[in-house]
Amino acid sequence: MKLKFKRLDEKAIIPSRATAGSAGLDIYACLDEPVTIECGEIKMIPVGITAEPDSEDIALLIYPRSGLASKYGVTLANCVGVVDSDYRGEWFIPLINNGKQPFVVEHGMRIAQLIPTKILIPEIEVSENLSDTGRGEKGFGSSGIK
Repeated sequence: MKLKFKRLDEKAIIPSRATAGSAGLDIYACLDEPVTIECGEIKMIPVGITAEPDSEDIALLIYPRSGLASKYGVTLANCVGVVDSDYRGEWFIPLINNGKQPFVVEHGMRIAQLIPTKILIPEIEVSENLSDTGRGEKGFGSSGIK
């Protein structure tokens, strides 16, 4: 697949893989000045780019970076971001600080990772009946923890 990126800010850094085995492409903060995220606070961090996948059945999924989450408690406020194949506006990353100290985001800092993912586009059908299963309508926790 091919993924085109467009810089919307001249200082934006195009996402890239840190190593040959990296699953995700690192996404970089595009800032004029550092941004402090206080404990419990959410800040929308601009990245200065937009993108276009070469197919409509590709979703650009944005995940947290493990190091930021495990070392500093900084992760995505929405858990996983979804960039639709037809979106062309600037990307912003909603970071939340779940840590015990304020966290400073600086220009060029790797703040999230992008994993392009093929999606299924279903044909929708409305039905009065669905098949029976062993689980049926049993909800959360019905299968136990062991």
